[in-house]
Amino acid sequence: TNRHPIQISSIAVMVRSSCCVYIGDKLGAYGFGDEHPFGPQRLQVFAREFYHRNLDLDVDIVTPVSTDRSTLELFHTTEYIDRVIRLSKTGEGYLDKGDTPAFTGMFEAASFVAGSVIDASERLMAGEYEKAFVPIAGLHHARRDNAAGFCVVNDCGIAIENLLQRHGLTRVAYIDIDAHHADGVFYSFEDEPRLIFADIHEDGRYLYPGTGSINETGTGHAAGTKLNIPVPPRADDNLFFRLWPRVETFIERYQPEFILLQCGADSIADDPLTHLAYTERAHAHAARRLSELAAVHCEGRLLAMGGGGYNHSNIAKTWTAVVEAMAGSPQDQ
Repeated sequence: TNRHPIQISSIAVMVRSSCCVYIGDKLGAYGFGDEHPFGPQRLQVFAREFYHRNLDLDVDIVTPVSTDRSTLELFHTTEYIDRVIRLSKTGEGYLDKGDTPAFTGMFEAASFVAGSVIDASERLMAGEYEKAFVPIAGLHHARRDNAAGFCVVNDCGIAIENLLQRHGLTRVAYIDIDAHHADGVFYSFEDEPRLIFADIHEDGRYLYPGTGSINETGTGHAAGTKLNIPVPPRADDNLFFRLWPRVETFIERYQPEFILLQCGADSIADDPLTHLAYTERAHAHAARRLSELAAVHCEGRLLAMGGGGYNHSNIAKTWTAVVEAMAGSPQDQ
């Protein structure tokens, strides 16, 4: 882990940043080949821009960490994990109806995605850091018993279950600004009152997975704990900044103990798979404001996950803007 020396009374000591970022080849191994939109270059373009901006001087770098099967099964069914392991050995076929192809070693790669998110949440819970960013993460479409939309496992759901089951938290907030609705998270926790869910996404009438209407607000004892805000194609920063206070007000109502942010870069203009038109200022603003809410309500605990994004330039500038905001650098003036 990176450390920063300073001088106090002429004695060099090492000071830990309040924010850490996970970078390493094991994270980059999660992808579906060079020709696929979700390929290994996504981590590379982020890392290149990260170092170009000297962000390694502002945050600590942590090596990706794997996790065990029992942790994956906090969210996923045993039968589904069996299937992932089996197809991971051959790398043949699909895990769903055609969006998520198997690849050799995918179980190990997915275990590093989920493991890094779990490791980050554990470090935050222990007070080692206040904030963390995992770029190749936020696989929010996978369900408990199947893959979907390039998502072999749902690291978001695994992290939520870890916080609820192993740490006994009662108010976990999940915020998603990826262009796609976080259906795998929403429907898995639709009736779970301990998960406060807020998602701004492209209207499902125009984009996969076709869900997340404004009247989907949770069921049973969780009624009212979920907020879905669909926006039209070509929605820009002006609309995002008008809508964002609704998210803050909603989250603050519940005073969460932990905040997760899925900050997919596919909601930035000119993504090849989506139709929104934000700039990186939207994502930086969300990260900064959630950092401030986390400082008030949950001892600073904010875990951000990179999510989608298939335009390499957008990935580089958006995820680094998120890290800058979490590290406290001025970005959206």
